[in-house]
Amino acid sequence: MDLFRKKSIEELIRVSKRGRVLSKDLTAWDLTLLGIGAVIGTGIFVLTGTGAVTAGPGLVLSFVIAGVAAALSALSYSEFASMVPVSGSVYTYTYATLGEIIAWLVGWNLILEYLLVTSTVSVGWSGYFQSLLKGVTGLELPAALTAAPGGEGSLFNLPAFLVVILITFLLARGITESKRVNNIMVVIKTLVIILFIVVGINYVRPENWHPFFPFGTTGVFNAGALVFFAFVGFDAVAAAAEETKNPGRDLPRGIIYSLGICTLLYVIVSAVMTGIVPYAKFEGVDHPVSLALSYAGLDWMAGIVNLGAILGMTTVMLVMLYGQTRIFFSMSRDGLLPEFLSSVHPRFQTPFGATWFLGIIAALIGGLLPLERLAELVNIGTLTAFTFVSVGVLVLRKTEPELKRPFKVPFTPWIPLLAILMNLFLMSRLDTITWTAFLIWVIIGVLIYFTFSRRHSNLNQEH
Repeated sequence: MDLFRKKSIEELIRVSKRGRVLSKDLTAWDLTLLGIGAVIGTGIFVLTGTGAVTAGPGLVLSFVIAGVAAALSALSYSEFASMVPVSGSVYTYTYATLGEIIAWLVGWNLILEYLLVTSTVSVGWSGYFQSLLKGVTGLELPAALTAAPGGEGSLFNLPAFLVVILITFLLARGITESKRVNNIMVVIKTLVIILFIVVGINYVRPENWHPFFPFGTTGVFNAGALVFFAFVGFDAVAAAAEETKNPGRDLPRGIIYSLGICTLLYVIVSAVMTGIVPYAKFEGVDHPVSLALSYAGLDWMAGIVNLGAILGMTTVMLVMLYGQTRIFFSMSRDGLLPEFLSSVHPRFQTPFGATWFLGIIAALIGGLLPLERLAELVNIGTLTAFTFVSVGVLVLRKTEPELKRPFKVPFTPWIPLLAILMNLFLMSRLDTITWTAFLIWVIIGVLIYFTFSRRHSNLNQEH
C-alpha cells in the first residue's frame, strides 16, 4: 500500500549529499550545548514552581521520572542519528521504518513541539525582558505593545515578536554564527543556575521536605507528565545530523551528555527550591527561582537570575526554531511540503525559505495569540514522536539487521519497549481536553496529506 511506502537508508543519505546541501560545522561540544540550550529554560525558571504545587518536594522524583522517559527515548534517537546522519530527526527515521503516512504525521506533530514552544517561550521571555528593562532603566513599554490582545489595553506583544525575528535573522545567516551565540548564552545561564545552587543550598531547611510526598504517587506522576515539557527539545540535536562533522560518534554523545546534565540540574534545583520555600507558597507563582531568593533574603541575586532566565529562554527559542526549520527542510526535500521550504541560500548554506517562513509565523503567534491552552499540546505531540522513534528502532532491527550501527541501544528490545510504555503512561496522565485538541490537529494533518503531500511526494513521482 503506497501510504506506507518507505525511503531506504541508502537513499536518504544519498539525497542529503547532492543538490541542496547544508554546511557541516558541529562537534560533540556544540551538540551538547545545543541540547542544553533547548532544554534548560522554561523548565527551571517557570515549571519548577508549578510542579512543586502538584507534587510537593516529591517534584525531585517527578523530574527523575520525566528524565528517565526522555533518556530511554534518547538512546533510540542516538542509534538512528548515528546510522542516518540526515536532517529531519524522528520524521526521517520514521520515513525509513514505518512508511510515508506515519512519517508525515510525526513531522506534523513535531510542529506542536517546535513551533509552539518557540512562540510560548517568546511570551515568557517578553515578561522577563520587560521586568528587567523597568528594573534597570525605569522604562515601560506602552500597554498596547506589552501583550497579546485580550489584556488591559494590550494589542500586540512587541518584545515577543521582535526576539523571534532577531533569532530568525541569526539562523538565516548560518549555523556557525548561531552556534557561537548559543554556546556563549548556554555557558552563562548554566553558571547562573550553578550560582543559585551553591548560594541557595546554605538556606535549605530540611523540615520543608516533610512530608516528601504530600499528594502521594498520584501527585508525583501528574507532575512528571507536566514537567516533561522541561525535556522537550533535546531531540533538536538529532535534527542537526546533516550539519555534524562526525555524526556517527558525536550525535549520540551530544544527545546523551546534554540530557544527563540537564536532568541533574533540574533535580538539584528543585530540591534546593523546595528546601528553601514550603511547596504551598509556589501556588500561582511564575518566577519560582526569584521567589526562593527573596524568601532567603537574597534579593541581590534577582537581577542575575532574571538575566539567566532571559538567556535561558533565548537559547530555547534559538534551538527549537532551528530544529523546526531542519524538519521542514527535510519534508520539503521529500516533496511533502512546498519546494521553497527546502531552498538553500548559496552563501550561508542554510534553509533560507523554511527559516523565514517559520520564523515569521512563530513571531506572529507569540505577538498575537494567548498560548496557555495551546502550550499543553506540546507534551502530547512530543511523546508521540518519542514513541515512534523507539518503535522504529525495533522495526529496523528486525527488517535490516545487517545495517551498520555506530551506536546501538543496549538491551534491545527491552529498552525501546520500556521507553514506549513510559511515554504512553505519561500521555495517559494528560487532560481529556488535550487529547481532544490533539486528535483535531491529527485530523487536519491527515487532510493536508491527502490533498497535497501524497500527490507531490517524491516517491509518488518515481512510480
